[in-house]
Amino acid sequence: MTNKPAGTGSPRPTAAGREGADPGQSTLFDEPAPVTTSADCPPDSPAPDNDPGNTAAGGYQPLAARLRPLTLDDYAGQRHILGPGKPLRQAIEMHQLHSMIFWGPPGVGKTTLARIAAGQANAHFLQLSAVLSGVKEIREAVAQARQLKGVGRDTVLFVDEVHRFNKSQQDAFLPYVEDGTLIFIGATTENPSFELNNALLSRSRVYKLRALEQADIETVLARGLAALEGKVRAADGCLAQIARQADGDARKALNLLELAADLAEAGDITDATLEEVLQASLRRFDKGGDMFYDQISALHKAVRGSSPDAALYWYCRMLDGGCDPLYLARRVLRMASEDIGNADPRALTLCLEAWQVQERLGSPEGELAIAQAIVYLACAAKSNAVYTAYNAARADVEAGGSLDVPLHLRNAPTRLMKDMDHGADYRYAHDEAGGYAPGENYFPEPLQGRQYYHPVDRGLESKIREKFKYLRELDTMSPRQRYGKSGAGDNRDS
Repeated sequence: MTNKPAGTGSPRPTAAGREGADPGQSTLFDEPAPVTTSADCPPDSPAPDNDPGNTAAGGYQPLAARLRPLTLDDYAGQRHILGPGKPLRQAIEMHQLHSMIFWGPPGVGKTTLARIAAGQANAHFLQLSAVLSGVKEIREAVAQARQLKGVGRDTVLFVDEVHRFNKSQQDAFLPYVEDGTLIFIGATTENPSFELNNALLSRSRVYKLRALEQADIETVLARGLAALEGKVRAADGCLAQIARQADGDARKALNLLELAADLAEAGDITDATLEEVLQASLRRFDKGGDMFYDQISALHKAVRGSSPDAALYWYCRMLDGGCDPLYLARRVLRMASEDIGNADPRALTLCLEAWQVQERLGSPEGELAIAQAIVYLACAAKSNAVYTAYNAARADVEAGGSLDVPLHLRNAPTRLMKDMDHGADYRYAHDEAGGYAPGENYFPEPLQGRQYYHPVDRGLESKIREKFKYLRELDTMSPRQRYGKSGAGDNRDS
């Protein structure tokens, strides 16, 4: 691959190179000039003088940026989509790029993979940030892509944080992706199903990038240590400790290594050095994002699955990530109704009390009370009978229209209402034997015999189940049927 400028003219000057421009201002496409992109530099060539990768010309550059891989062989992780024979790897190696979305947590190589793909295909690489750009910048990028298309060169338009574009901004890409003016690659940390338009998704393939494994992070750190050219040495176990702290984020790992190198006395990174660098442990936790909801889902499923240990683990993970304990208290209260229900009604009371402890006392007392409630829920008898019955009743209400209240159930506070038979022939249960009116029905007639609540044979609901079986027998035998034999009672479960 030869090093040739973008298009047919001279390289576009950087923002710093233009007369009167602010040296600190970002360029339109977040790159110094098209000639310096990874797509325009062969992997084995040195960085040109106007590339910020050349620290002599461009000043300081973070270690993570200096070590950005240029080939798939140097790329760490993502073997599930880049292993031998995988479709994405084949597409990149055969220079047959397609529009795609890279979805994954920070620091896993989304931008790097887009640059490698463009470089392999000798395509011009343009980069936009959805945080800083709008439709105007999109149009200017399209204009460049059209110019390059005219001389037979493809353009990869990479949009970082693409989920931050609104619907109209996302729609602006569609005609140019459709007609091949540009190859669109978007990067997002959010679930594309929720954040991107269906029209854009239908024209792109989504690839899920995963957090890097410990071994991959250690490999990246070893390269970083080598890039420091022997000026710094790391004691045994230090790189592994940094890798664990990085929590799957290669950029974070290299930043920590660089900080440790700056603090190292006599060039030696030791455990004492890392104590200063690794002061706070911040696990990946995107409040309000996919990771947030994945973890609350894991907590809920652990409770439902009667695993108190796993439930406590996910609870502590969320607290560690900065989740509001009151939010967790509310979700735990929901679990008590949804998954325990009447199998153990004490669960709901305990969860409500834990919520009150958190509100009144705060942490750590409140967090411990919530932990107690979580363990109780996980160990309690399980029933979703109330939750299922509630959903079934709501479905009937939404589908059934506004059925009239039967006359015998209507309120009759005035003589006029009584003359209109409101409340007529109502059977007051307390006046019946055993406090129950066999054969009575409390549904509108079209819904007679409906059955929503099916008590399970666990916990307190096993006794409720036995009682309903007895009441059903009374309904069946009663000579007084509100709607006739077919609608005896409420058809309670046995």
